[in-house]
Amino acid sequence: MFQINDNYLKLPGSYLFSTIGKKVREYSESHPDRKIIRLGIGDVTLPLAPAITAALHSAVDEMGRAETFRGYAPDLGYDFLREAIAANDYRARGCDITADEIFVSDGAKCDSGNIQEIFSLDNRIAVCDPVYPVYVDSNVMAGRAGDYDPDSQTWSNVIYMPCTAENDFLPDLPKEAPDLIYLCFPNNPTGAAIRREQLQGWVDYAMKTGAVILYDAAYEAYITEPDVPHSIYECQGAKSCAIELRSFSKNAGFTGLRLGFTVVPKELKCGDVSLHALWARRHGTKYNGAPYIVQRAGEAVYSRAGKAQLQEQIAYYRKNAAYIYSGLKEAGYTVSGGVNSPYVWLKTPKGMTSWEFFDCLLENVNVVGTPGSGFGPGGEGYFRLTAFGSYENTVEAVDRIRTL
Repeated sequence: MFQINDNYLKLPGSYLFSTIGKKVREYSESHPDRKIIRLGIGDVTLPLAPAITAALHSAVDEMGRAETFRGYAPDLGYDFLREAIAANDYRARGCDITADEIFVSDGAKCDSGNIQEIFSLDNRIAVCDPVYPVYVDSNVMAGRAGDYDPDSQTWSNVIYMPCTAENDFLPDLPKEAPDLIYLCFPNNPTGAAIRREQLQGWVDYAMKTGAVILYDAAYEAYITEPDVPHSIYECQGAKSCAIELRSFSKNAGFTGLRLGFTVVPKELKCGDVSLHALWARRHGTKYNGAPYIVQRAGEAVYSRAGKAQLQEQIAYYRKNAAYIYSGLKEAGYTVSGGVNSPYVWLKTPKGMTSWEFFDCLLENVNVVGTPGSGFGPGGEGYFRLTAFGSYENTVEAVDRIRTL
């Protein structure tokens, strides 16, 4: 008789955002006259930029002509997109990353969950606490996380790196030596940003201990301060110890199109084994490539018109973040993030748990956010709001919260 992967049974409850969606649907069905403003899930709301839609239309026209029709995409990505990424995201910032070290995919979430497959189950992971749930859950599914303790809400084989107000929501180097270190900056959910010197310290640590850093840079487009690095490869030695994951979702509004990429440098090795070769093998076996029309849209992100239009969109969301931050701070909330990030992280008031505050906002002012405890035990007592709504709804949501 067949058997299941019982590691899935170890996962507590449902996925965070599925739980939020269920609670909001139930409230909306019982209160159909209420206007609910959603500042919870980090989904963009502005339409695709004109340069991107023009590229999509052109690519669709190509697919409708026999002489320009494209079938399966190259599993690692089309050269035109990989070269555009290498030139604009890396070489323009002084990072020596070549086009063939870039693997195009359908988004950073998938890559974040899949990258662990090329590593042994004996490896021990370290994560920030609070943390984006996919990092931990994908390792649970693989059987790497150990046993779950419902009292502490932690896994026995996971090293947790607390990110608190006392350390500015930046993790300290772990006392136990991990094999794989997940870092995300600017951070989801706290909005914290890491300085170049601090990130160099993590690279030095990884090189010294033989660890690999899995660096999620999905929110780098929101960086405003010059000493905050956009890529881990701005740090010396990072190509020998770090993999970087990127997304087109938050910088270009591709949440519905789905496009991302992962950088695996060729010099990153375990003994004589190239991690670049392992990821290429995994990618080629399990993935048929992002659609041609979507990759052409990705190429347009780097065009002159695309860059200008997307800077306007990013500025729009930054304005939202600034309004949330300043409005709640003026109202007496303890807030952080929102400067180099589209996320604002706030301390729940009056000793409420994060889910109690979620219910309070939903029921009393019809605003949806994300409970911090959904990101791990270190998120309890905190709450995440996103800047991806419309400016009008963002202003109304903050003004509603101020009435509590």
